[in-house]
Amino acid sequence: AAKAVLSPWARRWTSGSGSGGNVRSRYLLNRATGRSLSTTVRIPSSSTYDNRHRFAATTSNGQPWSDHRIARMSTDAAAAAGSSSSTDTADADAPPKDEMEFQAETRQLLDIVTHSLYTDKEVFLRELVSNASDALEKLRHVRSTGTLLSGSTSGAEEGGDDGDDVPLEIRIETDEAANTITITDTGIGMSRDEMMSNLGTIARSGSKAFMQEMQMKKDANNSGDVDPFGNGIIGKFGVGFYSGFMVSDKVDVRSKSAGKISDDGSKGSVAGGADADDAIVWESTGTGKYSISPLSPDIRQDRGTSVVLHLKPELAQYSDESTVERILKKYSNFVGFPIFLNGNRVNTIDAIWLQEPKTVDEEKHSAFYKYVSGMYDEPLSTLHFRVDAPLDIKALFYIPSFHQEKYGMSRMDPGVSLYSRKILIEAKSPDILPEWCRFVKGVVDSEDLPLSISREKPQDSALVAKMRRALTGKIISHLAKMMKKDTDRYKDEFYKEYGFFLKEGICQDFESQQKLSKLLYFETQKGLAGELVSLDEYVSRCPPEQKDIYYLFAPSRELALQSPYMEGFSKTKREVIFIHSAIDDFVMANLKTFEGRNLVSIDSSEVDLPEADKDDADKEGENAKEGASSSSSGPSLSSAEATEFCAWFQTALPSKVSKCKTTTRLSSSPAVVTDNESGAMRRMMRMMETQEGGSSSSGMPLPKQAVEINPNHEIIVGIHRLKETDPVLAQVLAEQVLDNCLVAAGLLDDGRSMLPRLNDLMLCVVKSSVDTTNETVEDDVQHDEDKVQHDEDDAPKEAEYEEKELGDSKEGDEQK
Repeated sequence: AAKAVLSPWARRWTSGSGSGGNVRSRYLLNRATGRSLSTTVRIPSSSTYDNRHRFAATTSNGQPWSDHRIARMSTDAAAAAGSSSSTDTADADAPPKDEMEFQAETRQLLDIVTHSLYTDKEVFLRELVSNASDALEKLRHVRSTGTLLSGSTSGAEEGGDDGDDVPLEIRIETDEAANTITITDTGIGMSRDEMMSNLGTIARSGSKAFMQEMQMKKDANNSGDVDPFGNGIIGKFGVGFYSGFMVSDKVDVRSKSAGKISDDGSKGSVAGGADADDAIVWESTGTGKYSISPLSPDIRQDRGTSVVLHLKPELAQYSDESTVERILKKYSNFVGFPIFLNGNRVNTIDAIWLQEPKTVDEEKHSAFYKYVSGMYDEPLSTLHFRVDAPLDIKALFYIPSFHQEKYGMSRMDPGVSLYSRKILIEAKSPDILPEWCRFVKGVVDSEDLPLSISREKPQDSALVAKMRRALTGKIISHLAKMMKKDTDRYKDEFYKEYGFFLKEGICQDFESQQKLSKLLYFETQKGLAGELVSLDEYVSRCPPEQKDIYYLFAPSRELALQSPYMEGFSKTKREVIFIHSAIDDFVMANLKTFEGRNLVSIDSSEVDLPEADKDDADKEGENAKEGASSSSSGPSLSSAEATEFCAWFQTALPSKVSKCKTTTRLSSSPAVVTDNESGAMRRMMRMMETQEGGSSSSGMPLPKQAVEINPNHEIIVGIHRLKETDPVLAQVLAEQVLDNCLVAAGLLDDGRSMLPRLNDLMLCVVKSSVDTTNETVEDDVQHDEDKVQHDEDDAPKEAEYEEKELGDSKEGDEQK
């Protein structure tokens, strides 16, 4: 394929075979640059080439050809295949282009890498421990694959520690007196050439180069690797080592190579030169220069590498053992090799998220949960899983048995940390889970996640967003599974504690709204106090003709049941959800629909009971009226009178009422307001305005209200009569009816505004009662006076009659 692309440019073609089946072709590329240039292109054979390897092209004088020049050659070659000879002549006359390489100021570049790359100085320890872990991983790999031919013979003869019995470990020593910290590993070590290549070249990753070399050997030999090398390698950018200069004035690197490494298993080469058995030291102050020299015989250096940091005086805290231990446990607690600090093992907790979920017992989960959460309770639930898409993810999540926000403490930070190959990248990362999941504790580890060069943040925001959606879906599915299989525990323990976070998620996480809505529970008027039902259960109990889901906001269940809006629903088969907090009101406003049904507040004017239900309500109303007192069975307004009253009511309160109409939804209440703003939201906004320094009585005037009246209620009928005979009293009563409606809707900002009017109404009632009583008393007194006068007039006649009867009686006795 390369021949076909480059042949239009060739004036001479020679080919030969090289090692590994590679073909070397030599061209005279006259028209590529306008001048003769002898170029050698090394093309990998089909058995070893893949799309990760690029052509290695060099000019005859050894200077590299840039990739974009070769790409331009390929594109121009395809175009030139059908061109005429006149075009070729014109191309030959084109002026040549001079291509040059970028230059870098080494000292300035080193200064940027060491002082401007990282946001926190303490990450230097993470970087150096990661380098030590990579050195150990390389040695483990070459041993397991059989490519390490032998160790250092001189060290073995002298009783050194170069044998296979030396454990693979990392040792850190602090010296407060000398103000130094030393990081030592028993890994593969470095020779002089490797030191020059790895430490003397900024942004060259020795770990990455080693991985590529091992992969190429594996591909060339067409053999399966007995060791899955690469899973434990951390470094990839080649700048982590220089973070040591952030905290130190001088860095010493002492190293001793592990020995020879075989190319193909049959022949080998010394890992770094003939002096691989000798320990050497690399020294630099980070000012752009370094030196390499044999290590003094007085200083012992066994197989591996020791990095000695001579700390700056103002950063002496990094020679303190407790400070170093804290940093190690924060960033490198799960490194795959033992870490000892001044002889004591630091990383005693395993990275159990990398283990098979079925192999991790509750005891390990309990210990790990307490480590990642900093809490002392037992987790309420555990979610341990792996996913392969959109990238390889290993995650372990815990749900605590309680959260701290309910005790009035500050808002919790995110509880999940991001790791890559067991190394902490970002503690309490805000990017990998939505904010409503901040109650979840745990870790997420991804080897494929692209990181920034400082390894402190993920780099690909689109890929992070996909990972975030995948993790959020896993958490929601886990909660749905708990809800289905252990309903009582979900409602009594989880939902009672974390229901607020789910509702917050519905208001913030649009993509997860419908999934989260299935996890919610509410009270209804058909259940007992404290009895909860899900939206799915509500829908399953709806009659077939019901197309909406009804809800009512009220501060408590008792007030909801006494609400005038419930009068029409209490006599029908319609179930109403009760919501009692402002967040519930926000949930309903944001959710809007559930399973194709609209969420409708029953204080809306659009609520209308079906005709069949109305008939039932009328029958029950008639039965209720028969047993009610005469005060509730008075006359009602006719259609014309009701229309007249609505017009008068709107005219009487022009600044408060936008429209007025009659309704059949009420039975015992005179009126309600509809289509009003949420009382809960209004109170919340007023509270926020007050906290920001505003006045509670300013800035939020109540808009005009839509009023629906009950034309059959005695109050409405009485006001209709009074508006002709006593218009002032009718006006006051109309204002009180409207305020009563606002109280029922939760819209009255301050009930004290009604006190003067209520006093006036009470005075009217008292005066009316007193006048009536006085009239009654006067009538009784007059009646008594008339009776007394009548009795006085009849007294002489009665006396005369009695004397006459007495005389007759005496005369009769005498006659007898």
